[in-house]
Amino acid sequence: MSSSDIFIGETIGTAILILLGGGVCAAVTLKASKARNAGWLAIAFGWGFAVMTAVYTTAPLSGAHLNPAVTLALAIKDGDWKNVPLYWGGQLLGAMIGATLVWAAYYGQFHAHLTDREIVGGPGAQDTAKATEAREAAAGPVLGIFSTGPEIRNVVQNLATEVIGTVVLILAVLTQGLNDNGNGLGTLGALITAFVVVSIGLSLGGPTGYAINPARDLGPRIVHALLPLPDKGGSDWGYAWIPVVGPLLGGAIGAGIYNIAFA
Repeated sequence: MSSSDIFIGETIGTAILILLGGGVCAAVTLKASKARNAGWLAIAFGWGFAVMTAVYTTAPLSGAHLNPAVTLALAIKDGDWKNVPLYWGGQLLGAMIGATLVWAAYYGQFHAHLTDREIVGGPGAQDTAKATEAREAAAGPVLGIFSTGPEIRNVVQNLATEVIGTVVLILAVLTQGLNDNGNGLGTLGALITAFVVVSIGLSLGGPTGYAINPARDLGPRIVHALLPLPDKGGSDWGYAWIPVVGPLLGGAIGAGIYNIAFA
């Protein structure tokens, strides 16, 4: 595959991944959304189907890594590093495009949500002190649509959770469904990996929101910081390194396990 195929495929695929994955988070979170409060089950399956759609669409172009941790694991497994920057660049750009499209698709809902005094605080809020505290917190009221965050802030636990979840993902990717050129998931692998992502979300997603993908978290977090959203709050940059470093560590560990146990 050519360099342009890799970059374009990863950009398109990751954009689709974040559009559909971030979209289900927006649907469940935002005021005036028909799916509001649909719950964690909807989010887990939404992300799983987002993976499936993105992989099916772009596997012929780039192998559909769609995740810097997957790219790193494949590079460690195969010893081929020359295209890693291309994959990572396309993934980050695609994640930012996808997050921007979520904002465009839910523009009215974002406005309704972030101008509701009950949600963001201000005059007319039922609990002004609580609303003010939430508004001034590191994570803004819609940040969860764009990126992940912990329920309990404990650096060691949060990092370990991301590492563990990513190791599961990487082992699933490396042990099945690689396409003929060995550079990514084939069509059967797309379906299997989609259900693996659902399983990780249901079983391991509770503590941190299961980024398990540095581009999935960092790209949309950047978009959250840049978008002109009223009362959006902070982007929680103090936490942002964990969903980047954790999945990369998990990718490396997963590849190491594969090379020792399966290769």
